[in-house]
This record gives sequence, C-alpha cells and structure tokens, in this order.
Amino acid sequence: MSKEILQKEKNKLVGLHQCPVTFTMGLIGGKWKPIILYLISQSTIEKPMNRFGILHRGVEGISKQMLTKQLRELEADGILTRKIYAEIPPRVEYFLTELGNSLMPIIESMRVWGYQNMK
Repeated sequence: MSKEILQKEKNKLVGLHQCPVTFTMGLIGGKWKPIILYLISQSTIEKPMNRFGILHRGVEGISKQMLTKQLRELEADGILTRKIYAEIPPRVEYFLTELGNSLMPIIESMRVWGYQNMK
C-alpha cells in the first residue's frame, strides 16, 4: 500500500479535521508508541536506546513484528527517521525528527503523571 493511501486511510480513521486530540492519538496512541518514543528520546552515545534489538529488549512484551510495524508507522508519519550504516552486520538506528522532538513534552508529561499516580 502506498504512503498516500495509508495517509488517506489514517485521516479517515483519525478524524483529521474533527479533533486535534484524536489526530495526536492517531499518531502516538496505542500500547507501544509512547514507550518506543520515550526510549528513543533517552538514547545517548554512552547508552544507545535507538537500535532495534535494544528497543525490543526495552519494551516488555512487544513482538519483533509489532515493533517493526510501530517503527515503520512512526517513520511514515515523520516522527522518526531511520539511519542505516553500511557495516557488517548492518546497523540501523532510529532518531526523533523535529516533529518527534516536538512530541516529547507530551510524552514527558505522561511519564510524570504516571509516576505520581502509580500505586
């Protein structure tokens, strides 16, 4: 399915022109995306969190297929970018785009709220 068709379908499902909260949840909602975004945002040179294997180990309960799907969706929506290194074995890293970085205050607020209200 082409990116244009996927975007049209997403716009229909999300209600793009109806509600900005619905639009935002369509991009980052669900069980896995906020966790994936948070982990990638915590990546540093000393502690990389932006490689597939590390993300798979860091997101408890996610299958490799689901992680792949979520990463592809985040990339297609312009929230992540993927960099492939010409090495053997190949190395792929994911980075937040400018749009992805603009979502981090929302993700951070979710983290803080969750921490304050966990029992």
